[in-house]
Amino acid sequence: MRTPRLTELPPEAGRWLEIDTATQRLKGWRGSAVEWQCEVSTAANGTGETEGSGATPLGWHYVRAAIGAGNPPGSVYRGRRPTGEVYSEALAAEHPGRDWVLTRILWLSGLEPGRNRGGSVDSQRRYIYLHGTPPSEPMGVARSHGCIRLRDNDLLTLFEIAVPGTPVWLHD
Repeated sequence: MRTPRLTELPPEAGRWLEIDTATQRLKGWRGSAVEWQCEVSTAANGTGETEGSGATPLGWHYVRAAIGAGNPPGSVYRGRRPTGEVYSEALAAEHPGRDWVLTRILWLSGLEPGRNRGGSVDSQRRYIYLHGTPPSEPMGVARSHGCIRLRDNDLLTLFEIAVPGTPVWLHD
């Protein structure tokens, strides 16, 4: 995995992701052409980089790690590890209020020192992910605790194209 440099962003020919928090849309680009897009759900607390803010960080990031290959859709994660559970309404009823991290995790790392990398603004240390969410959660509405939530089918598609090292631009 090669970490992209800010001088190379957006890539002229490679894949990269754009997440627009204002429209709650994710676009998968190859160079200057949109290949794929979907609705997402970013933070209910809006945008911001500070640790503990519950906000979605802005700026250039990259996919640091892709977690969950081979696990079934709906797999439940805690601390980036599968619990062995698969999400269901019955499981949700047993754990009301749980912030569900499902199916796959694309863990982001910031590329901009002082903005989303290092100190109290480090996206990786804030555990900012793209991850699955229950079907009952609306897309296109900001409701997460800082991460970017996707429908399972969209996340499974994204997991195949956004390999570690893929640049990600978050903006409002």
